[in-house]
Amino acid sequence: MGCRNRAPVTDLLRVVLRSGTLVPDPRRRLPGRGASLHPTPECLHAAERRRAFPRALRLPGGAAVEAGPLRAHVLGADAPGGTPGRATANERQTALPTDGPAPRRSARREQDVVG
Repeated sequence: MGCRNRAPVTDLLRVVLRSGTLVPDPRRRLPGRGASLHPTPECLHAAERRRAFPRALRLPGGAAVEAGPLRAHVLGADAPGGTPGRATANERQTALPTDGPAPRRSARREQDVVG
């Protein structure tokens, strides 16, 4: 959303609006309309500068939103090692087994991929 680059949804941070405040939703479980952005300070600053959050969350009249908790989450996750307990795309790719079906993939989905 901020840098406008495409990425897999697993690499993006979901953000929702709660009482006029942008709240990070790393588990993607909070109800309501959400917006996604890269969990980097550059992407967050670009989204704030472009006023992308009110548009993405479809707020009437481009209402101002508070990004304090989101900013704290992104700047805290910028430390080496990334978000605790969350694997990077490279770590996820190297963790996959090289033989047999992919984990958590249904037989129907495996058939679609192979055949």
